[in-house]
Amino acid sequence: MRPLLPFLLLVSLLPGLSGCGAVTVDEYTDNQPTLVPETFFNGQLTAHGVIKDRSGKVIRYFNADIKAYWKDGIGTLEEDFLFDDGEPDRRVWTLTPAGDGRYIGTAGDVVGEGDITVAGNSMFLDYVLQIPWNDGTLDLRIDDRMYLVNPTTLINESIMSKFGVRVGEILLVISKVQD
Repeated sequence: MRPLLPFLLLVSLLPGLSGCGAVTVDEYTDNQPTLVPETFFNGQLTAHGVIKDRSGKVIRYFNADIKAYWKDGIGTLEEDFLFDDGEPDRRVWTLTPAGDGRYIGTAGDVVGEGDITVAGNSMFLDYVLQIPWNDGTLDLRIDDRMYLVNPTTLINESIMSKFGVRVGEILLVISKVQD
């Protein structure tokens, strides 16, 4: 009976632990400045960031130029990355309003559609990204969280996971380029 006690204790704690850290974008509804994607993601932007492995060690650095615009209510973000090892990358996001602070995000290396929710100064994006891996690709779930800290600066943190296990993190700052 004694070996069963630790197992029962763990099982009884799991429901409480799974609720920890379940922050939703709605918790930021009253935060200012208000993030309006059509305003912030419009014009030239730059991004500067790092990619960390699962232990928290920085393994790559990058800079990106972003051309963002809206046409007929649909947003486009053309992102051109340059990594510290000289590797370029490009991702083009399409943001389609879905009502009530929601958008649908798509890109060439995103599996299906990304769910975007905006409230207050925050925007959360959940999607599956295909990354090159060995001779093929690897699908990673990305939990993207963005926070507008002033009208021209947004901080973005992304958790990368596979099968529910955290495998890495991306931290970056996106800034509007002043005209």
